[in-house]
Amino acid sequence: MEAGNHTEVSEFLLLSLSDDPGLQPLLYGVFLSIYLITMLGNLLIMLAISSDSHLHTPMYFFLSNLSFVDICFISTTIPKMLVNIQAESKNISYIGCLVQACFFTIFVGMDDFLLTVMAYDRYVAICQPLHYALIMNPRFCGFLVLMSWFIIFWVALLHILLIMRLTFCMGTEIPHFFCELAQILKVACSDTLANKIFLYVATVLLGVFPLTGILFSYYRIISSLRRMASTKGRYKAFSTCGSHLSVVSLFYGTGLGVYLSSALTHSSQRSLIASVIYTVVTPMLNPFIYSLRNKDVKGALRSLFGRAASCP
Repeated sequence: MEAGNHTEVSEFLLLSLSDDPGLQPLLYGVFLSIYLITMLGNLLIMLAISSDSHLHTPMYFFLSNLSFVDICFISTTIPKMLVNIQAESKNISYIGCLVQACFFTIFVGMDDFLLTVMAYDRYVAICQPLHYALIMNPRFCGFLVLMSWFIIFWVALLHILLIMRLTFCMGTEIPHFFCELAQILKVACSDTLANKIFLYVATVLLGVFPLTGILFSYYRIISSLRRMASTKGRYKAFSTCGSHLSVVSLFYGTGLGVYLSSALTHSSQRSLIASVIYTVVTPMLNPFIYSLRNKDVKGALRSLFGRAASCP
């Protein structure tokens, strides 16, 4: 291929969910509804926690951060998809693609880290209740969140700097509905060995380590609960973990589905469906899981709605 075809590209083409023109209005309506529901649900969780002093605890501090990250997570992909559907376009600028990939990496990583920190919080609360207030003090909780942002920011930035070294053919179509790192590497025209090595390292750092931390925390929690004499106390202690376990199962289960669909099938559309569930459905369901299974959050939401209804 001629060198002219490897010049700096100004844009990429994204894979659409469907090429059927008749389905575009339906897709637009569905994803706009999902986006608005996700935004509203997570904003309500954040408002309920901030407005109720009883929820100013480490567990709900981390939940509020998770809701904020989920809003950012879905805002990284859906608005651009809606714009493309409305404009009947598949284009995304080169810079826009890199920015989208960077922010997607940051928010996926933050989801991983926050779920791990929340598991550690439950471990300390159940296994070391007498030292809980001392260990999970506000300064330490803030440090955990800030350190997570710091680590993930540099991981994402290094990814983007490595991608900027690559060359791409003109008119390249990324086989995805948004710019995801692994998919960008698939369409590069130059050697991607360094990128792939760093991608594997980052996957271990942002995926395997956090999941290991979650599993270890719950192993210690279950071991501690088995030593409890009271069945009622055992149930009450573990019930605080129910919502978190549901979100962890949803997040990592759909993530595994994306990986397996990419590895076991050559169909871009099947991989696309798995990715939609992972990137769109999960952030939408998280606030429902926490509000439906948590009495404190439901009480705070009722109080919030009550105050809103009483306002003139």
